[in-house]
Amino acid sequence: MKNKTSYIFGLLCGFLNGLFGSGGGTVAVPCLEKSGLETKKAHASSVLLIFVLSIFTSIIYFLNGNLDFSLAAQFIPYGIIGAVIGSLTLRKISSDILKKIFAVIIIISGVRILL
Repeated sequence: MKNKTSYIFGLLCGFLNGLFGSGGGTVAVPCLEKSGLETKKAHASSVLLIFVLSIFTSIIYFLNGNLDFSLAAQFIPYGIIGAVIGSLTLRKISSDILKKIFAVIIIISGVRILL
């Protein structure tokens, strides 16, 4: 997907990550799938993409005084545990189930935000 489309998707992922704090994954997964990656690899590759974007976003948030280290630190240990469980679960579920779970989470998130 090395073409104009990849630049547009990259910019969109970065913009969403900067605006929402890791929201770029909702765009990254479908874009990576469209570029030919199978579902599980698209989800895993999205994590790497969002990780790199999040480092840069975090630096900018820090420089602008928008980070609360003490509150974020409370979530990190449990987030790591959840990340390990999620990564191990990814290997065990089918791509069809993964797509459905992803869709449900996106829909629930959208409805929650609207309400």
